[in-house]
Amino acid sequence: MLRQPIRGIERFWRSAKCERLYLNEYDSIGDLQQDIDDYIEFYNDRRFHEYLDYKKPMKVYQENILFNNKRDEAA
Repeated sequence: MLRQPIRGIERFWRSAKCERLYLNEYDSIGDLQQDIDDYIEFYNDRRFHEYLDYKKPMKVYQENILFNNKRDEAA
């Protein structure tokens, strides 16, 4: 049951390493941390995901919140 969330985390780090971290050199831990923060924002807000029917994760999350709120109001 816990395996599915772990797959998502593993997928994120694989993408982060291949798309960003392995392609750059960092002068400090602070630079690395800033690049990871930037990549997280990119991954969640601007990157299309095949497994989400080419939607962005934050958009899907927000749509689900609206759907759940409307469902709760109707109940």
